[in-house]
Amino acid sequence: MKKPLAYLTILLLSLEPSQGKRLPVAGNTFEVAGHSAFLILPEKPPAPGQLRPWVWYAPTLPGLPGEEEKWMLTRFIENGIAVAGIDVGESYGSPAGRRLYNSLYQRLTKKHGLSAQACLLGRSRGGLMLYNWAAENPVKVACIAGIYPVCNLASWPGLAKSCKAYNLTELELAKALKEHNPIDRLAPLAKARVPIFHIHGDMDSVVPLEANSGIVSNRYLKLGGSMTLKIIKNQGHNMWTGWFRDEDLVNFILQHAAGPKK
Repeated sequence: MKKPLAYLTILLLSLEPSQGKRLPVAGNTFEVAGHSAFLILPEKPPAPGQLRPWVWYAPTLPGLPGEEEKWMLTRFIENGIAVAGIDVGESYGSPAGRRLYNSLYQRLTKKHGLSAQACLLGRSRGGLMLYNWAAENPVKVACIAGIYPVCNLASWPGLAKSCKAYNLTELELAKALKEHNPIDRLAPLAKARVPIFHIHGDMDSVVPLEANSGIVSNRYLKLGGSMTLKIIKNQGHNMWTGWFRDEDLVNFILQHAAGPKK
């Protein structure tokens, strides 16, 4: 039976193949500052006078992106959109991880003709990584899409676990949480008019809807931002095929990958 849906609108000087990482779509893997990264380039050239649009996927952990995302990635490639990412480990959106993101961004945009604005696509923990980078680089973001994304460090993985990635104690991270928690760093994105689209299940017990996408939606709208939160009934934090074959999410990215916002 089809699940009912509820809607709330609310540098690479060269690419050298690297062993140890398999991609669901043919592409190149390489290293940036000792960290595994990848770039999938479509055969279709960018529009005349335009730089190559691209999707920045996270988390690029071993095995991710996975085979379950092949359909979605193929849709991007077929539409002339590149896909890239870098494995920053379990950074939980830490400053160290953000610095590696800066390195990848510089190399891809300066050496490979990728657009100055990336479409960010965060799956689960990838939300922490991408949102924290985006908050410090809003003009470099064309849009943000999320598949049950983590947006709240206190919700997942919790401060006791994430504090190590920040080189802080749990208490120190608690005191500085608003400086590092995506749900508290939305104002720069709203000011830059970055559109957001999340798909999230109402039965998610790992990354609860209300503590993550729900808070982002409520706060972003109050800041004057544009966000669509698509709530999937009776689904949790799982491998349901619908997460990775969502036409609305793909079309959102295709729409905003066309070029810089006016």
